[in-house]
Amino acid sequence: MGIIYALQTWWQGQSWLEVIGVITGLLCVYLAAKNIIWNWPFAIISVAIYIFIFYNTRLYADMGLQFYFLATNIYGWYFWSKKPATDDKAPVLLIKKKEVLFSILAIIVFTFILGSVLKYTPASYPFIDSFCTACSLVAQLFLARKVLENWLIWIFVDIVYVGVYLFKGLHLTAIMYAIYVGIALMGYIDWKKDYKKQVV
Repeated sequence: MGIIYALQTWWQGQSWLEVIGVITGLLCVYLAAKNIIWNWPFAIISVAIYIFIFYNTRLYADMGLQFYFLATNIYGWYFWSKKPATDDKAPVLLIKKKEVLFSILAIIVFTFILGSVLKYTPASYPFIDSFCTACSLVAQLFLARKVLENWLIWIFVDIVYVGVYLFKGLHLTAIMYAIYVGIALMGYIDWKKDYKKQVV
């Protein structure tokens, strides 16, 4: 009985805005993992909501990231819709060595610059937040371009985000990111199968 009461109390303390953000966020990542183009409109709704959530919790790098996600979600929707006429969906690509090196360099530079700026603000965890933001920038671009390895970056960064959101009291968001880890793993496995079919 005490557990049920505790759960009811916890649920009543949750923000409806966060609930909607979580539901649309889970839908968009699941649909992306299943290689379904309708992930993009759900993604747009989710990131619009999280702009407000992250502003209110002073996760400013994450808030800024949502604006980037908004742009890449629109681009991803366009890119995925430009599939070859003979295919039912855009093909999955593999990452190139040059892209790996550029991504690592971009993450290091972005983390240092943004973290250095945010440490002079009331931002929470300026360097961890900036590192996660940098990884997410790269992963989102690769997702929009249908690069298989985007899912490996998401698995890593989502694990880090779970801890950040737990410490900030965003419990539903932390649960959502824990689920994201499993969906990202599923996405990697499914996209890898799709890629193998393409090269047969």
